[in-house]
Amino acid sequence: MKLLRREGTSKYQGRPEDTMYRPGRLLIYGTQHILTMYGGVIAPPIIIGGAAHLKPSDIALLVTAGLFISGLATLLQTLGVGPVGSRLPIVQGVSFASVSTMVSIASKDGLRPVLGSIIVAGIIGVLASTYFARIVRFFPAVVTGSIITVIGASLLPVSFSWCMGGNQSAKDFGDPSHIGLAAITLLIIVLISRLFQGAISRLSILIGMVIGTLIAVVTGHADFSAVKDAKVVALPQFLHFGSPEFQFGAIVSMTIVIFVIMTETTADILAIGEIVETEVDDKRVAAGLRADMAATTVAPLVGSFPASAFAQNVGLVALTGIKSRFAVAAGGGVLVVLGLLPVVGAVIAGIPYPVLGGAGIILFGSVTASGIRTLARVDYSGGLNLVIVSVAFAFGMIPVGMPTFWDKFPDWFSVIMDSGISSAAISAVLLNIFFNEWKWGNKPGASVFAERENRVDELGERLEDDIAASERRPRRGQSKDTVTASVDGVTAE
Repeated sequence: MKLLRREGTSKYQGRPEDTMYRPGRLLIYGTQHILTMYGGVIAPPIIIGGAAHLKPSDIALLVTAGLFISGLATLLQTLGVGPVGSRLPIVQGVSFASVSTMVSIASKDGLRPVLGSIIVAGIIGVLASTYFARIVRFFPAVVTGSIITVIGASLLPVSFSWCMGGNQSAKDFGDPSHIGLAAITLLIIVLISRLFQGAISRLSILIGMVIGTLIAVVTGHADFSAVKDAKVVALPQFLHFGSPEFQFGAIVSMTIVIFVIMTETTADILAIGEIVETEVDDKRVAAGLRADMAATTVAPLVGSFPASAFAQNVGLVALTGIKSRFAVAAGGGVLVVLGLLPVVGAVIAGIPYPVLGGAGIILFGSVTASGIRTLARVDYSGGLNLVIVSVAFAFGMIPVGMPTFWDKFPDWFSVIMDSGISSAAISAVLLNIFFNEWKWGNKPGASVFAERENRVDELGERLEDDIAASERRPRRGQSKDTVTASVDGVTAE
């Protein structure tokens, strides 16, 4: 079969994530992803480096290594190598879920035990990936919808903090000028999305952040002074912080964290599958987890930390409709370059937090909306599915609404439950098993949504409905053929 290589068409026909664009657009779309998650990548190395009492030059190396590993992990996840990599539009980055555990270890014993524990826990994660992925059968729409909704809702407070300035200890945190800058950025993105179509509309986040940053420069709310002190080129340094140190307690704690990260990554893979509208089975989840854990295992060798799928980029895919994994792979290439060119990274790091916050409101909100859309397919007659959604959402919101809720519990338990995503996933899966899988004692007529739909048939029916609706209501300036071609989220040009 002849492969289609035109822009806006699927390279391998049939899968939205295989859509290919011209190199220029791939770079632009990929850069938009990196701008969205850049702050989340550089924050953990800075926090952990401070806890380990490293000097500024060493903390800079941690940041550079984090960017470099995040880029390689993203390339591995999107492009894949054999049974490694989900081949989905997923951005990988340094996981924030592991920060509290690493800070606890680093503040007492330094950085070497942290690096050693990550290597061992990563290897355990690689070995467990195949078996861990089999839980995908316990993730019907009622479960995935609950998790996706919690992912977005739990991220929204982060964007609110960014809107207020990002640094809660700063005197000007919450200053109206910060919130005003975030509001302007948000307004620009909304107006671009409303007034423009096609490529410009899809780049609304990037354009909004660029304009917002320019406004911040003019009004004195941007600081790019770090650019002059950054090196132009800096290669990752092998074992710069010394040989890893293996401590039993640190390894146990980090292994628990790794399983939390795997739970979150599984949720993100399933979420992106729903958004892209592509088939995700246990083998594909396992491949994605292997990429996650392989990057995690290698990361400490160059001074970096556990890798994880970034939920905010799931929201960007939902918002822009750019489902191409090659666009995200281009973003991975940008991360690798930033990891080798600290001066370029310093420029991007100068984007003010309020600008990121204005964009984050839309990004994280769109993740929540995607979860709600998934939950809309669930049958709530009988009330049992309503119990699953309500309990899962409540557990997922505990760390957001009451961060100290689990502090009196054992460390291993609080590490798991302090992640709203993992606590929501665990509660939703357990309730789904109790209501849907376990048939004994079910009352007659109870709605448990027990059957796991054939997603291929479901997606096919939904696609036909979308095509029919689009043909009845073509957008201004589009022919019916163009509308039909854009149903997969890509407009043929």
